[in-house]
Amino acid sequence: MSLLPPEASGLLRSVFGYDAFREGQAEIIAAVLAGGPVLAIMPTGSGKSMCYQLPALIEGGLTVVVSPLIALMRDQVSQLRALGVSAATLNSLNAPDENEAALAALRAGSLRLLYVSPERLAMDGLIAALRRARVRRLAIDEAHCVSEWGHDFRPDYRRIGAAALALAEGGEPVQVVGLTATADRATREDIARRLFPAPPRLFLHSFDRPNIELNFAPKDQPRRQLARFLEKHRGESGIVYCASRERCETLSDYFETCGHAAVPYHAGLDHAARNRNQDRFLQEDGVVAVATIAFGMGVNKPDVRFVTHADMPSSIEAYYQEIGRAGRDGLPADTLALYSLDDMAFRRRQIDARDISDERRRIEHARFGALAMLCETPACRRQTLLAYFDEERGPCGRCDICQDRVPVIDGAVPAQKALSAVWRTGQRFGANYLADVLVGADTEAIRRNGHDSIRTFGVGREFAKAEWASILRQLFAAGALRTASERHGGFALTDKGEAILRGQSPIRLRRDPIAAREKRAGKAASLVAPGHEAALAALKRKRLELAREEGVPAFVIFADRTLIEMAERRPATLDEMRAIHGVGQVKLARYGEGFLQALEEASR
Repeated sequence: MSLLPPEASGLLRSVFGYDAFREGQAEIIAAVLAGGPVLAIMPTGSGKSMCYQLPALIEGGLTVVVSPLIALMRDQVSQLRALGVSAATLNSLNAPDENEAALAALRAGSLRLLYVSPERLAMDGLIAALRRARVRRLAIDEAHCVSEWGHDFRPDYRRIGAAALALAEGGEPVQVVGLTATADRATREDIARRLFPAPPRLFLHSFDRPNIELNFAPKDQPRRQLARFLEKHRGESGIVYCASRERCETLSDYFETCGHAAVPYHAGLDHAARNRNQDRFLQEDGVVAVATIAFGMGVNKPDVRFVTHADMPSSIEAYYQEIGRAGRDGLPADTLALYSLDDMAFRRRQIDARDISDERRRIEHARFGALAMLCETPACRRQTLLAYFDEERGPCGRCDICQDRVPVIDGAVPAQKALSAVWRTGQRFGANYLADVLVGADTEAIRRNGHDSIRTFGVGREFAKAEWASILRQLFAAGALRTASERHGGFALTDKGEAILRGQSPIRLRRDPIAAREKRAGKAASLVAPGHEAALAALKRKRLELAREEGVPAFVIFADRTLIEMAERRPATLDEMRAIHGVGQVKLARYGEGFLQALEEASR
């Protein structure tokens, strides 16, 4: 903190309304102010944008921010303007007069932050205009997009390094600052090589998001599972990710029939419908967005209380990025990821079908394997997730595994029984059939195939059929089984599976994860202390009214955390309101009286 100039804390309070920096922010801001290239890897919700916004206010001059999505840029500019900061964005969705106003401010030298896409940054005309404006700093948000090893690779990010050199042509070098929440070691090395003119100073902060609860469940009547999870979070904002556009539509309709305010979002909707649904999600409380990953990095809403995956994510990096859209305000958030053997097989077929190098395919399979193991791990979810990013942690005590105390067993004998069933039935049948064989079910299919006479028939009566399905799924996730046929499915043994079958490789397994999770239900904990619910509801109504009047997302007015503090502390004057988290000078002058009145009316 001592490395920061004296005005840093004052601006943090007066402009942004914060009394203290979040963990890691101060040292990164100090490094940015010191000059030279900087690469910061910080979890979503840790305040990455402050690391370039505050230096822009302290030093003056122009900071150009490269961001991947127009919606994200527009939201951040709206937030900055609401704080009284001179900011603008140049993008294709702006009205012509908006872009002209941004260019006029650029020429006049009054802008502190200009947000552009990587595609627009590459345009010669803009490079020339930015060179005349003497750009001080180039901040690259979602920097992992530059790497082909990252899950959101964007070819246009590859041109940013050249643009940085072009901006400095004939003048002072332009500082390059890269920021992202998701980058394993290979991705970090790729970012450093492709974005920076010299090796950057690296800040690698914890990937842990302790306010997010991690839950996974195998699919077992998925609609019922999702409906039960949403009921637990009724009235809260959340995202349900789906693998297909059609599934977005059908689930959105289904949630509407269950009484939830749900909107679909996917690339197949016309532009107006997409914008309308996104605006509703951003501006209103309690809206559920049922979306494909097209509803991705543009989500800048801090009070998302849950993220659900109706289908298995594509990789562990994608999963981490997507759940990171929950609880960005630091308040408790919940997640649930549903998965199945079909999901696992589908994702692996997707990797095999891609036109990529053998090395890239090997890495993609390894990354997916890590996600499959996260789904089926017998250990703490958070511990397993963070280990993927080379971070050691003890059990969290809050994930589904830790809370349910799911028994973990030496899996050698049950694994050998399951693998033997696969082998003796000809390596072509799926989980349901194999489970029937193991429990000794008297079915017409088993009799027809003669599998009621093999040695494995009925050897697994110590477990229920659902437990054998779980064991087979865990073996598939662990790489002991593979898909026998792309067309017909079924299981075949891998080299690892053969080693386990012969007793040459150990394995540990979970017991009955479905039954363990069925007992977990109930309403999510209230975010506000008892007795203050009415005040919070009144403040949210006031916020929605103002958001609609100004045509901005509700969180641009005030974040949930700010309203919760108002409801609990009940400020009665503007001086008392000034002390609330997130209330800076501009917002105090613009909104203070209105929210004081809302509190007074709620108290009557």
